[in-house]
Amino acid sequence: MEDWQAVANAVNGRMAELPMTQQELAERSKVSVATLRELQYATATRKRSARTLAAISQALGWPDDYLRAVLTGAMPPTGGGDTGRADRSSLVLARLDQLHAEVRRLADAVERIAVDVGHDDKDTSSGRASERRRSAG
Repeated sequence: MEDWQAVANAVNGRMAELPMTQQELAERSKVSVATLRELQYATATRKRSARTLAAISQALGWPDDYLRAVLTGAMPPTGGGDTGRADRSSLVLARLDQLHAEVRRLADAVERIAVDVGHDDKDTSSGRASERRRSAG
């Protein structure tokens, strides 16, 4: 018997543990957000291919057949020592890259806002200090 709720629980738990968004999982696994949503809420109206489950398993840092084992009630493979560690490391590094890009995007946005409100320098606090000096002198 297939247990799609167990698959949903495994996917949701792993996403929370990593942490990983649905969009990130879709991008890494090359599985549509709609398919992921169906799996996450156990609302799949059709069977999913072993290839789809393997892609999601890999994207979550698990061995290919992990979710298939969860689905069938078998003992999920552990992935073996260094391989699991390497998978987690690559996920962490990928997440750090994403965070770095997001921080850079936010810094650029703050800089644009500072320019828009008349502060040409990046440090708005020093801009206020020099403005105070000009008005005092």
